[in-house]
Amino acid sequence: MKNIIVPTLYCIAFLLPYAIFSQEVNPLYTADREAQENWVNTIYNTMTLQEKVGQLFMVDVFSSKSKKETDKIKTLIKEYHIGGIIFSKGGPQRQAKLSNEYQEISKVPLMMAMDAEWGLSMRLDSTHAFPWNMTLGAIKDTLLIEETGKAIGRHCKRLGVHMNFAPVVDINTNPKNPIIGNRSFGEEKENVTQKAAAFMRGMQQAGVLASAKHFPGHGDTDQDSHKTLPTVEFDAKRIDSIELYPYRKLIKEGVASVMVAHLNIPSLETRSNYPSSISEKIVTGLLKDSLGYKGLIFTDALNMKGASNFSEPGDIDLAAFKAGNDILLISEDVPKATQKIIASYYAGEITEKRLSHSVKKILLAKYKAGLHQYKPIDTTNLYEDLNDLKTQLLQHKLVENSLTVVKNDRAVLPVKNLDIKNVAYVSLGDDDGTPFYQTLQKYTKVDWVKADNLADMIEKLKQYNYVIVGFHKSNAHPWKGYKFKDKELVWLYEIARLNTTILNVFARPYAMLDLKTTTNLDGIIMAYQNSEVAQEKTAQLLFGAIEAKGTLPVSIGEGFPVNTGIKMRSLHRLSYGIPESVGVNSEKLKKIDSVVAVTLREKMAPGLQLIVARKGKVIFDKNYGYHTYAKKQEVKGTDIYDLASLTKILSTLPLTMELKDKGLVSLQTTVGEMLPDFKGSNKENTSIKSMLSHYARFRSWIPFYLKTLDTVTGKPDTKYYRKKESDEFSIQVANNLYLRSDMKDSLLLRIKESPLRNRLRYKYSDLPYYLLKTYLENHYGSSLDELTQQHFYKSLGANNTGYLPIHKFGKKRIIPTENDQAFRGQVIHGYVHDQGAAMFGGIGGHAGLFSNANDVAKIMQMYLNGGTYGGKKYITSETLAEFNKCHFCHKDVRRGVGFDKPQLGEVGPTCGCISMTSFGHSGFTGTFTWADPKEEIVYVFLSNRTFPDAANRKLISNDIRSEIQRIIYEAIKK
Repeated sequence: MKNIIVPTLYCIAFLLPYAIFSQEVNPLYTADREAQENWVNTIYNTMTLQEKVGQLFMVDVFSSKSKKETDKIKTLIKEYHIGGIIFSKGGPQRQAKLSNEYQEISKVPLMMAMDAEWGLSMRLDSTHAFPWNMTLGAIKDTLLIEETGKAIGRHCKRLGVHMNFAPVVDINTNPKNPIIGNRSFGEEKENVTQKAAAFMRGMQQAGVLASAKHFPGHGDTDQDSHKTLPTVEFDAKRIDSIELYPYRKLIKEGVASVMVAHLNIPSLETRSNYPSSISEKIVTGLLKDSLGYKGLIFTDALNMKGASNFSEPGDIDLAAFKAGNDILLISEDVPKATQKIIASYYAGEITEKRLSHSVKKILLAKYKAGLHQYKPIDTTNLYEDLNDLKTQLLQHKLVENSLTVVKNDRAVLPVKNLDIKNVAYVSLGDDDGTPFYQTLQKYTKVDWVKADNLADMIEKLKQYNYVIVGFHKSNAHPWKGYKFKDKELVWLYEIARLNTTILNVFARPYAMLDLKTTTNLDGIIMAYQNSEVAQEKTAQLLFGAIEAKGTLPVSIGEGFPVNTGIKMRSLHRLSYGIPESVGVNSEKLKKIDSVVAVTLREKMAPGLQLIVARKGKVIFDKNYGYHTYAKKQEVKGTDIYDLASLTKILSTLPLTMELKDKGLVSLQTTVGEMLPDFKGSNKENTSIKSMLSHYARFRSWIPFYLKTLDTVTGKPDTKYYRKKESDEFSIQVANNLYLRSDMKDSLLLRIKESPLRNRLRYKYSDLPYYLLKTYLENHYGSSLDELTQQHFYKSLGANNTGYLPIHKFGKKRIIPTENDQAFRGQVIHGYVHDQGAAMFGGIGGHAGLFSNANDVAKIMQMYLNGGTYGGKKYITSETLAEFNKCHFCHKDVRRGVGFDKPQLGEVGPTCGCISMTSFGHSGFTGTFTWADPKEEIVYVFLSNRTFPDAANRKLISNDIRSEIQRIIYEAIKK
C-alpha cells in the first residue's frame, strides 16, 4: 500500500457531519481542526505540481466494462494522480473489487463517488431502489426523508463510496422537463427545500458527503443538458426567489458540496450560450461570494453535450477551474486538461493560492469522509448488507406515506360493502400490473377483464358495478415514458362514463395532464411508481387496510393543485407487510420453514398454508408442498382446504353470537327453547353455555354412517344410497353417491334420543352444532351455507370461503382430504371429509366449511377487532367477550363458549406460551387457527394431514402446529 501514512488524532469526523462545511462555529469542528489541518497540510506539502493538479479530476468507470476498459483508470491513477472516481453502471461486488484495486495503487486515497439519488440501484444491479424524489415529495413526514438519506448513505459507505451526488434540489416547475421530473421533490420551493435538507442530513449523518445539484437550478427547463445546452430565460430576481431558495438552506446546514449545471442563463451570464459551469460570475460571483459557500464545488459531467459542445477537451476543464470549481467531473481528456492547467499555472494565470484553495478543500473532504484512516472494502456479506430488512421496512413506510388520494367522489374510497360489489380490474399502460391484481384479490373477488377492442370491453364490464383501472408505466428509471396513449384515454373515458371507476396512476403525476376531463372518474389514487411495493400498498389502500397520507408535490391541472391530498382512514382490514413493522423478528420466523420442511419430509402432511398476522398486518404468508404426495400440484394461496371443526367458530358461532346481539338468544337459552321437538328429551334443559363449553354430558359424536353400510361388503348399502341423484336420493355425500332424502330427520332423531354421559365432566362433542345448525336454519328459513354468505363472508370479502366447494371453486383449487375406504370408497375431493356433515348434504354446523388461510385470517381478525371489519360491525365486543370467557374453568374445563382456550395444565391445543385471553380451534383434517388479543396475533395453519389416510397422526403426535406457534411468540421483540 502506497498511501501516505501520517499521525492522526482521534476522529470525530461524523459526530455532527451535516455541519462539515458549515459557516457557523461548531465546537466539534474546532476541536478536530488541528488534526484535519495537520493531515491536509502534510499531504499537500509532499505533492508535486502534477499531483496537486491530479486531485482536481474525478473520472468515471463502469464496473460492468471489460478489464481492458477498467485498467485504463489505473494509468490515470499512476501517471496523472487523479483525486477521485465516480462509479457508474455495474454491480456491487465488481465495484468493491475495483475500488480496492484502485485505492491500493493510489498515493493519496481516492474519493469514490456515485450518482445514487434513489440508492445504489441508480447505477448498480443487485441493490435496493428507494422511491424517486417525486414520490418522496408526496410524504409529509420529513423524518422519513432523513431516514432515507441515512439508509442510502449507509449503503454508500458500506460499498466504500464517500460522495453521493444527491440530493437533487431542482424545483420542477416545468412538467415538460425531460431530465429532472421524477428526480425532483416537486414544484414548491419550501417542500423541495425541507425534503432536500432532510435527505442531506441523513446521508451526512451516515458519513457520506452530499451534493446539492444542479446549481443554480435545472427544474424549469424543457431540454436535457446531457444532449444540449438548455436555456433558463428567467430574470435574476426570479432565480433568486425560486431556484436559489433551497441552496441557502442547505448551505446554512453544511452541505458538503454543490454541483454546477451546464445551463445558458442570460440574466446571470451575459456571454451568449456560455455554460453556467464555466461562468465565473455564476460559480464564484453567485455561489461563492453572494451565497457565501465555502464547500466543495463540482462541475456537472464535462462530457455532457451542454459542456462538451462548447470547446475542445482540456479547454473546458481549464475554464471550469478558472471559474471557481474545485473538482472537474468526468473530463473527456485528463492528460490534455492536466497539461493545460499546468501551462496556465506556469503562465501565472493560476496562482499557487488558487490551486491550494481547491486541493486543500478536496483533501479536507477526504478527511471528513474518513480517508485519513482508509480501510479496504470487506466484501463479506456485501449483498446481504445492501439488501437488509431494515431497508425493506423503510421502503414500505415510504410508499405507504406517499400514496395520495386526489379524488374521492361519493366516498367511493375505501371500497366498502363488498357484499354488493362486483369488482373488475382493467390494466392500461405498457407495464405489468400483476402484483396489484394479486393483492386486490386478497380482499375480495376481483376479475381481470381484458378485451381486444373497446366494444368488447364495455360489454364485458356491464356485469360489474365497480371498475378499478390501473395505469402501469415502466419503473425502470425516472426518465421512462409516462403518458397515456390516445387509445387508452378513449377507453378510460368510456369505462368511467358507464361504471363507478377508480383510477390508480402508477406513473409520474404529470400523466394526469393528458386527461381532458376527470368528471366521470369517481376516485383517483396517485401511486407515483409501478414498483411491486407501490402496487401492493395501493391495493391495500383501496380496500381501507392502510390510511391515505400523501399530498401532491406538483400541480396536475386546475382541478388538482399542489398539496392536494384527501385523508382516508383505515377500515381495519388486514394489511400485508414486513414482520419488523409490527415488532417481530424475521430471522426467528424463518425457523418455521425448518419445522415445515420436517413436516413434509416425514409425510405428516403433503402440503399446507400458513399465515401469521400481528396488529392487523399479515407478516408471514407462505404455501408449502403439494396437494398430494404425488407432487403434481403445488399448494397455492388461493387453494381451498376442508376446515373440519374450524367450521364451528367460523360459521355456526358467529351466527349464534349475532342472534345474541339481537336479543333472540342468550347463553342461558336451552335446547328445548330453540328446538320444540327436543322438549321432553334429556337435552331439553341444556343451555347454549354448557353445551358449547362441552360441559353438558353429550356424547362426543355419533358414527351415523356405520348403520348405512352393507353388513357383508362394508360398502354403502343400496337401501340408503344411489349413484345418481333423484328426488328420493338427493343428499350428495361424495362424487356419484347420493343419500336418501329423508335421512336428515332420522339423524336428528338419533341425536335427540342419544343417551347422556353418566358423569358431568368435560367432553368435546360435535352434537351441539347439529342442534344449532337446525335452529339457525329453522329461524331464518335458509341454509347455513346461504346464511354465512349473506351475514358474513360476502361483506368480509371472504370469497374463498363456503360450503359445497365443488360447485363454487372447481376441483383444481380444492385440496383432497382422504382416500376414504371406510365409508364412501373413493378419494374425498371437493366434498366434506366429516361423515356426519356429509350425510347432512355437506353443510354441517360442526364441519363442512372450506376456505384458504387468508380468509380464515380475516374472520379471526374481525374477532380481534372486537367484531368489526371493513368498516362494518358484525358482533359486539361485549358478546365476543362473553363467548370467549372460560365459564367452567373452575371445573377444569378450558373451553370458552364455542371457542377453544389455552390449556389449563400441561396438555392443550397451544404452545403453552400464550395469553389466556386467546382463543381459537383445531380441525381433524389438520387445520388450526388461533387469535391472541394480548399480542394481537392471528395464526392460521391449514393442511390435509388426513391424506391419504386419516390414521396418519404424525402432525398431531409431533405437535407441529403448537411448535410453530411457539416460534411465532419467540419471534416477538420484547
